[in-house]
Amino acid sequence: MEIHCIGYNSIYGSGYSVDREGLSAGYMFILAKSRISITADDRTQVYPPDTIVLFDKESRVRYSAAGGVLICDWICFDAAGDKEFMEQLDITSGRPICFSDHEFIDVLIRNIAAEYYSMNSRRVKMIDTLMRTLLLKVSESADVRESANQQPSDPHYSALVELREKVYRNPQMKWNVDTMAAYVNMSRSYFQHIYRDVFGVSCISDVISGKIEKAKELLTETDCTVSQAAAMCGYENEEHFMRQFKKIVGVTPTKYRKK
Repeated sequence: MEIHCIGYNSIYGSGYSVDREGLSAGYMFILAKSRISITADDRTQVYPPDTIVLFDKESRVRYSAAGGVLICDWICFDAAGDKEFMEQLDITSGRPICFSDHEFIDVLIRNIAAEYYSMNSRRVKMIDTLMRTLLLKVSESADVRESANQQPSDPHYSALVELREKVYRNPQMKWNVDTMAAYVNMSRSYFQHIYRDVFGVSCISDVISGKIEKAKELLTETDCTVSQAAAMCGYENEEHFMRQFKKIVGVTPTKYRKK
């Protein structure tokens, strides 16, 4: 597989859109780390963080932030010599997938970007292997989960999506299982079950993801201190914030800001 261009943790301000109509590469892969508005074939929809979309060359694509800034990873690549491999993947072009294991995907894309810009003698082979792993992982998720643009059969789906967006918009709030279950008028046990079934992740893990994504945005876009970022993301203990940030992101908040 040949990568034409790649972006890792790309940040786009409110009102800025990226138009990928008439891609020079055969495919474009997008991992949204914040809410994203996607216009494909004249249809616009808004999707939550951790949404993945793969577009082929025929897709007319424009994407932008859905309020605030847009943070995303993207890869434009060709797979001319891997037609059979691409056909075997259960990934429909232009169909968003709500992906739970975003940490795994994030590390993969970071490594792909590092190899792309390296002078490693085995660079081409490494990129090919990492790209195959990335696409297989996404395909595996597509096999077992409803696509984000499809309406699941559960009647509470809209309320759950609304709740999830509220959680990500307000990381400073004290979200817990009881509060979230009450928001959608469900029992605690049923809410936990249906939340994981719809989004592929536990509600508390999602709350933490929302806090960390907001912290990454603050550290990248503002001059606030680590302590201030922690407070703005709902952490009463700065040390707890720093431990959780490093566990999820892989580096401390200070090192993340320097990178």
